[in-house]
Amino acid sequence: MHKGFIKTAALLGALSVILGAFAAHGLKKMLAAEELQIFETAVRYQFYHVFALLAVGILYAAFPGKLMAWAGKLFITGTILFSGSLYLLCYVKYLQLPLNWVGAITPFGGAAFVAGWVLLFWAVIKRN
Repeated sequence: MHKGFIKTAALLGALSVILGAFAAHGLKKMLAAEELQIFETAVRYQFYHVFALLAVGILYAAFPGKLMAWAGKLFITGTILFSGSLYLLCYVKYLQLPLNWVGAITPFGGAAFVAGWVLLFWAVIKRN
């Protein structure tokens, strides 16, 4: 078991619930429908990868090694880059700042998610 990944997953999970509730109750009045949908996408992908990170933390006991560790690190990195950039994009749009380039960071987070899933697969395959 990799306690660091499990602890991080727990904190990111709690944050997902808080941000999801904030979106459902507080942001509806503040953001346009398009921005609210962007925010909800960020929360959804963050929450999906909480479970992925939790799985890596648990699976690490059976499949220890660098590949599994990097899968977890990439899920964390993806959450920061993907969800974080979308949260920031919503904030920028709310403030009407000319910083729409922030959305260009999002695909790097998506690539980190994909790489994390591939390394998770490879870590399990390599063990057989």
